[in-house]
Amino acid sequence: MTEHEIILGCQKGVATCQRELVERYSPMLMTVCRRYARDHESAKDVLQDSMIKIFRHIHKYKPTGSFQAWMRRICINTALQSFDKSCFKREISGLDELIAQPSSMPDVYSYLGAEELMVIIDQLPEGFKQVFNLSVIEGLNHREISQLLGITESTSRSQLVRARNYLKKMLVKRDRIRV
Repeated sequence: MTEHEIILGCQKGVATCQRELVERYSPMLMTVCRRYARDHESAKDVLQDSMIKIFRHIHKYKPTGSFQAWMRRICINTALQSFDKSCFKREISGLDELIAQPSSMPDVYSYLGAEELMVIIDQLPEGFKQVFNLSVIEGLNHREISQLLGITESTSRSQLVRARNYLKKMLVKRDRIRV
């Protein structure tokens, strides 16, 4: 069954097409949900909510863009809506001096496996994690992140700097433990 057939079938409410969509795209979407959720169970909840939204709004999908990108965006928005915006306020206090420090992120990704990197990113405080994922993984700019999360652009920038510094510290600590 082609992607186009799946989409048309889902728009008509055909159960076999809906099942195929879930089976084909759930693993990819679960990966997206896992980046934003605190644990596996929360990611499953976000995935389920996202699938409901996908089926509810599939008639609005226009084939001008990637279907996978459209579904990923729904998952990201669903995950972000499930979190409390106060996590940004809690993380701001006491870290203002980090903004003044230059941030040069070394190429740490080259020697880490995807699962290992995911475990390290999961340890970030919630606001740091969300901004880091949206900026580094999803490639959004600070204006887009600020609109998506309901924060200022400067908060987005400072959260990214803090996330990178936090990750550096965790990676240094990880390397010391390995030796």
